[in-house]
Amino acid sequence: MRYDRRLILEDGTVYQGTGFGGSAQRVCEIVFNTSMAGYQEILSDPSYTDQAVVMSYPLMGNYGVTDEDYESKIISPSALIVRDINDNPSNFRWAKTLAELLEENGIPGICGIDTRKLVRSIRDLGSRRCLITDEDLSPEEGVQEIRKIPVPHDAVRRCSCRKKWYSRTSNPLYNVVAIDCGMKTNIIRMLNQNRCNVTIVPFDTGWEEILSLHPDGVLISNGPGDPRDLPQVIETLKTLKGKIPMFGICLGHQLLALSYGAKTYKLKFGHRGGNHPVRDVFSGKLEITSQNHSYAVDRRSLAGTGLSISHINILDDTVEGVFRKEDRVFSVQYHPESAPGPQDSSHLFQRFTELMRRG
Repeated sequence: MRYDRRLILEDGTVYQGTGFGGSAQRVCEIVFNTSMAGYQEILSDPSYTDQAVVMSYPLMGNYGVTDEDYESKIISPSALIVRDINDNPSNFRWAKTLAELLEENGIPGICGIDTRKLVRSIRDLGSRRCLITDEDLSPEEGVQEIRKIPVPHDAVRRCSCRKKWYSRTSNPLYNVVAIDCGMKTNIIRMLNQNRCNVTIVPFDTGWEEILSLHPDGVLISNGPGDPRDLPQVIETLKTLKGKIPMFGICLGHQLLALSYGAKTYKLKFGHRGGNHPVRDVFSGKLEITSQNHSYAVDRRSLAGTGLSISHINILDDTVEGVFRKEDRVFSVQYHPESAPGPQDSSHLFQRFTELMRRG
């Protein structure tokens, strides 16, 4: 294998590999995902904006890319890093190869890297910034290049919708306003399946406009980056709480907690993949969940907020869900709409519709 691309970490560590897809040079944050499948959904998930995704499972691309499985209209990650790339898909549904998808969207890919070693490095030392570049750039020059590029704080603004739009279903019972912070399409599908007409609005939509749409409930979506970069959303939720049922997913969970006065913090390497066990505090039931986030709600900061913990991560004891019964508000850190992924948590959409039914 001929090496023609380099991954340089901010500590000077270098991994050599072979490029595929786009050929751009990128500075971004490196993270890993433990999913065995679903690379198309990962690439079209806006939560990965500004990140280079390392797939821990070695083989990617073997079933190609289909027209029906995108989670958004944009390809969000800054780069994709894999051990082996298969560009001869075996799948009757495939419309293009993984390499073609990356090339069309200018997203650089690197294969041939020892992803086991790289994932262990991220797990042990934490997520770091990195540079995807050509082989002729030295590690010292790469580190200097990383330092020159500031950390972005506008990821949600770049991936949220620009204007409101609608997704209606037959025989609807409820009207939901979904605040788009980088929302996955399957969230909308799940709401439609639960007989909800959905109005999707940009992340910075004010509370007055949201209430003018006469919703039965408000959903706050997943999305990328630090929730503290979104003070306008936090202020909107502060005003809406207690007035209408609300359901937060992933970033929406963090924003909802912040609106009640809780705090968030950055995890060492985040949670990404479809195999995270989460315990329901009240029933004791264990659910296998799909996750994708770098930040978590600080358990100690929940004291005095009125929020109670509903779910706990079995692996690291982080907060996975909160609720406030009086305000008809709840949220989860994981993805109940995961596709592909475990379906253990899809019942949360029924919980949301039950809150709306009760008014």
